[in-house]
Amino acid sequence: MSAAKNIGRRVVKRLGASVPALLGVVVFTFLLMRVLPGDPATFFASGPNAGQEEINELRRQMGLDRPMYEQLVRYLYDIATGHLGRSMTTGQPVLADLAQRLPASLELSFFALIIALTLAIPLGIVAALKPNSLIDHGVRFVCTLGVCVPTFVSGLLLIYVFYYLLGLAPDPTGRIDIFAAQPPEITGFLLIDFLMVGDFAGWRAAFGQLILPAFTMALFVLAPLARMTRASLLAVLGGDFIRTARSVGMSSWRVVIVYALRNAMLPVLTIIGIVFSTMLGANVLVEKVFSWPGIGSYALDALLASDYAPVQGFVLLIAAIFVMVNLAIDVLYGIADPRVTVE
Repeated sequence: MSAAKNIGRRVVKRLGASVPALLGVVVFTFLLMRVLPGDPATFFASGPNAGQEEINELRRQMGLDRPMYEQLVRYLYDIATGHLGRSMTTGQPVLADLAQRLPASLELSFFALIIALTLAIPLGIVAALKPNSLIDHGVRFVCTLGVCVPTFVSGLLLIYVFYYLLGLAPDPTGRIDIFAAQPPEITGFLLIDFLMVGDFAGWRAAFGQLILPAFTMALFVLAPLARMTRASLLAVLGGDFIRTARSVGMSSWRVVIVYALRNAMLPVLTIIGIVFSTMLGANVLVEKVFSWPGIGSYALDALLASDYAPVQGFVLLIAAIFVMVNLAIDVLYGIADPRVTVE
């Protein structure tokens, strides 16, 4: 019962502390969009020969003719009432656009995170067991390479090799082949929706489209996960309880997997939350390279068109997801290590 109360207090405290941060993000994004060059009314006015009267009317409809403080107060009121504005690019409410595109970004990020963890944790373990060896230096080189190469470069290289040269990957044109039938929209996650309706051919098609963009994202976040696993495991392997376990004759694999790795995973759990939140905001270029219909490409198109509302909604959504993911990691950390308190 005390553990449940501790978790409840932790959640309430973290949510309360996140409100000023979210408010700061909203205000900063609002002001930043207003100081960027470009006039949305001029951009969206019908045709390049639109008159000044038409532009002024559009500015009035968009509320851009009002003082800055009045626009900010109105925007904060809209957020408080659940409205994020309307996209001038799509003509739809921003909240509806984000809700439609968010599953695509989440599916890509989740799958990329699974690939990254599958590669990073074994690499970190091997590097920690052989410190300063050729294996350790090789792992560092692979991790550094993944960070140094931009995601759009690695994505284009993967497309060139696996699609153009080898012909193993499908066309990098979205979540599913244009000739394949879409599944009924149940969850928005194509892999789950195809399984729920029993369409395994569609599932394989969606899975094939997902591999290359997910692997591109996984290479980008491989380094922090592998390095944290290595550093944390090295610290644990030097502990007294590990030496005691070895002295009583336990096998090396049991000492490493059962005792050392379990204790070393707590810092890794924290970095997983940070990495996942970063992936959602940093997958803009990956989505553009692979024509992935996610929130990143949506926000980039809106930014290029000086469409304020979608960009502001995107930043607010990413900030809220960042808060919720870190809150979940914080709660899981407290469950995994009961010694951690609310303070």
